[in-house]
Amino acid sequence: MKILLLGAGKMGSFFNDVLSFQHETAVFDTNPKQLRFVYNTYRFTTLEEIKDFAPELVINAVTLKYTIETFKKVIPVLPADCILSDIASVKTGLQEFYSNCGFRYVSTHPMFGPTFASLNNLSSENAIIIRESDHMGRIFFKDLYASLQLNIFEYSFQEHDDTVAYSLSIPFVSTFVFSAVMKHQEAPGTTFKKHMAIAKGLLNEDDYLLREILFNPRTPDQVQQVVHELEDLLTIIKEKDCDAMANYLIKIRKNIT
Repeated sequence: MKILLLGAGKMGSFFNDVLSFQHETAVFDTNPKQLRFVYNTYRFTTLEEIKDFAPELVINAVTLKYTIETFKKVIPVLPADCILSDIASVKTGLQEFYSNCGFRYVSTHPMFGPTFASLNNLSSENAIIIRESDHMGRIFFKDLYASLQLNIFEYSFQEHDDTVAYSLSIPFVSTFVFSAVMKHQEAPGTTFKKHMAIAKGLLNEDDYLLREILFNPRTPDQVQQVVHELEDLLTIIKEKDCDAMANYLIKIRKNIT
């Protein structure tokens, strides 16, 4: 299959590495310097090159802020039977875009990133394939993700957004609060260092991505749960209530087992 990757960032390069040995791939990026780090593939910087390549599948891996804009930029030079795909972690606006673009599409979300995941061993990582997607597109990504040993789930756009609001907004907010009260530690403990590593990795992400996840309409309810739990925990600490602390620890240990 002829596959075009849009964006030569971390995920675009990762997908190219995975696909380029079994498919004819090309990577398009308007910044030629980014293309220095992709191999075994065509490197495109113009729309004319995309037109001549005539891809059968386009995987959009640009920064979230530019996902739809980039689709609109390349659509005029794509074959009519080309399948569009995205790997965006936030699907805001994509369902409506796909409904009106005139192309078949497949939307997925690899629930991992190069910052934290070990890309050589993804057996403990997950991927979501959007149920409304084109049948052939779903089959392609099922096969691809299965070959990476990912755990695959099929959700609707709605179910995906609900999952993201829960699984991303709570750890994001918790990490933000940790970072907000941060003080330099000359002799940090192991737990502190692990939290710090998570904070540094998260805050290295694109600002637009962080904002869109937190501005998800479903996020405020999740954040309110964090606030409620902090209030309860603060009361227990202030009152030095041993029984309440014991019950609290039982509850949270049960949650994570």
